[in-house]
Amino acid sequence: RSRGLGDVYKRQGEYIDRALSASKETEKRLDFQRMIRDSSKRLFDVVLVWKLDRFARSRYDSAHYKNILKKNGVKVISATEHIAEGPEGIILESMLEGFAEYYSVDLSEKVVRGMTDNALKCMFNGGMLPMGYVIDAEQHFQIDPVTAPYILDAFKQYDEGATMTQIRDWLNEQGMKNTRGNPLTYNSVQHLLKNRRYIGEYQYRDILIPDGIPAIVPKDHFDRV
Repeated sequence: RSRGLGDVYKRQGEYIDRALSASKETEKRLDFQRMIRDSSKRLFDVVLVWKLDRFARSRYDSAHYKNILKKNGVKVISATEHIAEGPEGIILESMLEGFAEYYSVDLSEKVVRGMTDNALKCMFNGGMLPMGYVIDAEQHFQIDPVTAPYILDAFKQYDEGATMTQIRDWLNEQGMKNTRGNPLTYNSVQHLLKNRRYIGEYQYRDILIPDGIPAIVPKDHFDRV
């Protein structure tokens, strides 16, 4: 068509999945899916990406969604990778997509290896930090002297007959907050009283290390609760 890429950009704008990697499951990239749906409306005839690995990291996803776009008269163009028309371009594009998928899988494996190494050393691997603990400079769990006594008291109160609702209200009166900084709920207390980290168990995937972190609650006390 006569209009150029600049005209297409000005008329249609951008589809952006902010803070989402191209390796994210493609069906969960909401703006990406909106772009695919909009292609059937003939609103644009070009999708311009910075690099092909921004479109998708899976060769299957890349081929699947490019085929949908092609049926709708839309072409995917990389702004930084010159891919010629014809057989040579097909080979180059498939190589770039293969490298993108290799990079994504290789990075994922390295991350898992790194987190597994951390777990074997009982180091904090991210996620929600249980109340009663802090993480030191070496990424190890340490007992928080301010909040840990309230955790132990919560177990003692439940062991002596207090309800979870009563414990929730008491903890909130003491100014305790959940990991998001909000007041505790009934579910917060229920999860707290079942959290085996409080007896020192460290777990990551299939790695389980008893006494891997400092215990706040004696095991016999925890078992009774």
